[in-house]
Amino acid sequence: MKARVLSVDVFRGMTIAAMILVNNPGTWAHIYPPLAHAEWHGLTPTDLIFPFFLFIVGITIVLAYGNTRLTGSQLYKKIAVRSLKLIFLGLFLGFFLAHYPFIKPLGEWRFPGVLQRIGVVFFIVSMLYFNFSARALAVWFVAILVGYWLVMTQIPIDGVIPPLTMEESLASQIDSYIFTSSHMWKEMYDPEGLLSTIPAIATSISGILAGFVLKNPSIEPVKKIAYFTIAGLVLLMIGYTWDMIFPINKALWTSSFVLVTTGYGLLVFSLVYYIIDVKGFKTWSFPFMTFGMNAIAVYFLNGFIAKCFYQIKLPNGNSIHQNLYSILSGIIEIPKLSSLIYALLVVSFYYLIALFLYKKKIFFKV
Repeated sequence: MKARVLSVDVFRGMTIAAMILVNNPGTWAHIYPPLAHAEWHGLTPTDLIFPFFLFIVGITIVLAYGNTRLTGSQLYKKIAVRSLKLIFLGLFLGFFLAHYPFIKPLGEWRFPGVLQRIGVVFFIVSMLYFNFSARALAVWFVAILVGYWLVMTQIPIDGVIPPLTMEESLASQIDSYIFTSSHMWKEMYDPEGLLSTIPAIATSISGILAGFVLKNPSIEPVKKIAYFTIAGLVLLMIGYTWDMIFPINKALWTSSFVLVTTGYGLLVFSLVYYIIDVKGFKTWSFPFMTFGMNAIAVYFLNGFIAKCFYQIKLPNGNSIHQNLYSILSGIIEIPKLSSLIYALLVVSFYYLIALFLYKKKIFFKV
């Protein structure tokens, strides 16, 4: 039986709501800087969202499978099926067209993606969770980050160490070679590529380690918050120090990026846990809880509907999205503000869907 912790559902819901917000501006030409990813090196609030979700994946593995009665092949089959479902949903969003023939030509499919990365990370981290102790997982966490730094910055290729640029980094070269440019997000690189998925595993391992603390009944809630806070501050200090030689970069998912985003994740989660599970202030959290209890379903539905809105043309030649935003931008003439309000309306729309599912007790288990 899964042990539900309200603060985990709320934190997950906050993350999904933030994902929808930053993915659905009225126009990409006019967005406030905090709602955009860093162009390359650096960090914005938007760059925290995906690592926060992978951090939660780790916590959820501990809560969901910590008392499982499944063993051996049954357990591994369940994990593999769930991973494959996530990967398939991601691929579907990548090849789906909202008009005839409804499927992109195979040569234009993008193979990497957000759901694909979640599926791969979930599978690998689950295997690690069931086969290694907490101490061993901490060693894995450090080994992955140090190993990734060595591979990316210390090992020469044909006598030259690849620079950490968009076109020439080792991660970009590997993705270009394996996927080719037609199957990637951009011709030069893919932010959910193969090599950068390895440190993303470390992000989720950090969630497992936090999950061990969260689930331990012998640790008082106040001490749990202290542990999360201290660990978060230490990771931030190390991460920002490492940034000087291995820059914080979401697209490459650098080791410094893992440490800094995990540090912020621990601090934000400890605050949510303190407010909800320690102080008992829960009323405000209901909308986020409804998002969190159907997180993947809402995220997938948003991706599917957004594609339809961008690709389906109305009689005036504009897409559904363009027509809707033109109405709003005609009322609010400040471009960035109208773009933000449009995104907030989209979030509200998906909240109503999440609320409907919650009221009907419909919870999609991927």
